[in-house]
Amino acid sequence: MIRVPILMYHSVTDAPNDETRPHAVRPSDLAEQLAYLSESGFTPLTLGDLVASLNKNNGRSVPDKPIVVTFDDGYADFHSHALPLLERYNFPATVFLTSGWVSDAGQDAAGRALDDMLSWGQAREAAQTGIEIGGHSHSHPQLDQLRMEDLRQELRKNKGLLEEKIGAPVATMAYPYGYSSARVRREVRKAGYFAACAVSNTIAADRHDMLAIPRLTVGKGTTINMFKRAVEGNAVPLIYLRERILTKGYAVVRRTRYGLQRVRGNV
Repeated sequence: MIRVPILMYHSVTDAPNDETRPHAVRPSDLAEQLAYLSESGFTPLTLGDLVASLNKNNGRSVPDKPIVVTFDDGYADFHSHALPLLERYNFPATVFLTSGWVSDAGQDAAGRALDDMLSWGQAREAAQTGIEIGGHSHSHPQLDQLRMEDLRQELRKNKGLLEEKIGAPVATMAYPYGYSSARVRREVRKAGYFAACAVSNTIAADRHDMLAIPRLTVGKGTTINMFKRAVEGNAVPLIYLRERILTKGYAVVRRTRYGLQRVRGNV
């Protein structure tokens, strides 16, 4: 079985606001984490490259110690703080971009961005350095709670805008908040994505559904010792015990909420 740690970052800053603080990582911490991965012999891949390598029909193979680094939402500090560090360590990464939150989205603006966000020009510049741009919906809703037509619009508008503005195909995505369902995953496939990330705080493996790939959260409280143990696959369930309990509990709440909405005819 092939096992791959897929890391999930958000904002990278020394001065997060109240909303981004729980998942924000200091630039010095990111530098220490990337240095460890580089010195420990990990081979970085974009999510698209990983999925392509797992496809045994194309002649590619997964390296011995693969690692995937991802960033959600598309914060402006990715360009100012994360990108220079990734370039220093020669690490590709995947940025899952919420198209309605882009700073110069103009009439396409949608939802409520939590902080300063990337511009389209900055996203294009990142893509030109080897960063993979993936989808993250248009307005960052809870996709599994949407009506079918709204769900399709969120997925298709996001993918269409990204491809138009970046000038490259977009084939991977991540679910806002990590939430999906069988219905959402079917629509993701129909929208033209071949891989999608959840959260789950589990090491990804080739046995996983490519439309529900698990990731490991890296945030404010992730110490370097926790980080090392997580990427090496040591005691991952224990490291993320609290998050996994909360996720399972909230999943029950969300299924109940969606069931009630269906009964009321809201979805």
